[in-house]
Amino acid sequence: LSLSLARCLSLAVSRSLSLARCLSLSLSLSLAVSRSLSLARCLSLSLAVSRCLSLAVFGAFSEVVLAQERSTGKMFAVKCIPKKALKGKESSIENEITVLRKIKHENIVALEDIYESSNHLYLIMQLVSGGELFDRIVEKGFYTEKDASTLIRQVLDAVDYLHKLGIVHRDLKPENLLYFNPQDESKIMISDFGLSKMEGSGDVMSTACGTPGYVAPEVLAQKPYSKAVDCWSIGVIAYILLCGYPPFYDENDSKLFEQILKADYEFDAPYWDDISDSAKDFIGSLMEKDPAKRFTCDQALRHPWIAGDTALCKNIHESVSRQIRKNFAKSKWRVRLNVW
Repeated sequence: LSLSLARCLSLAVSRSLSLARCLSLSLSLSLAVSRSLSLARCLSLSLAVSRCLSLAVFGAFSEVVLAQERSTGKMFAVKCIPKKALKGKESSIENEITVLRKIKHENIVALEDIYESSNHLYLIMQLVSGGELFDRIVEKGFYTEKDASTLIRQVLDAVDYLHKLGIVHRDLKPENLLYFNPQDESKIMISDFGLSKMEGSGDVMSTACGTPGYVAPEVLAQKPYSKAVDCWSIGVIAYILLCGYPPFYDENDSKLFEQILKADYEFDAPYWDDISDSAKDFIGSLMEKDPAKRFTCDQALRHPWIAGDTALCKNIHESVSRQIRKNFAKSKWRVRLNVW
């Protein structure tokens, strides 16, 4: 992390990024980056860009700008982190970088490069432009169990890869699942490794972290936990993909946590009447209260709903999209808490 921004901008270095070209503005990269333009400002300057690109929202202490590699024209997302915001959080960003450098998977947003200036740290990330998971589902005119199964299979494959590397994501949720491009058959990408952790890194995982509605019971109980927490979160995501509402919800956090601790969820009529028993069995295998009995990613990948032909092809778009619009405008489901 010792490269200066001047070296980053030099043509002699491997990349020379141009925000000006990306946004058709008369700004040099040095000016744009030194000011650390917010994602919102960048996109507001170009209607074409704002319509075709949807990036992850601001992190806890960083912002994202767009950049273009001059030599190839390839687009990147640049995560700009002010060093003054890193004070006391150095281990968090070091952990994220360590994890990202180990990862190379077609369904995980890649870290391409790192640069450093006197005031900022810049993570050059693979650009994904297809938008968030829920937005795409709502926009579709046709959506089935089979579509949900295909999505979850990709997530399972990527998380299984992480787990085999000893990496636990710890914050899997729909907002961190992005489409690679706007095409209908686009693959899904996992993003945001800010809370990820290496198993066996010397300390026991027991910190309550993640996003409340998606965390496993053992996390809320502040017990030592393992990669099984990711499998629970995938179960919650699968549940939502098939009905459009969360398995656990209460305006009161204490009551919400109580539901999760008891694994108290239902397959409510009429929303689940047209959903296969195989899908319900799959979800139940992941949303198992006891982490020792919970399916691993490898087991889930071999379930008939994923590996077989039990996922139904009936159109459930109207019901699911209506519930997504109703339930996920609530900002509290989008808030990540590092420690409760």
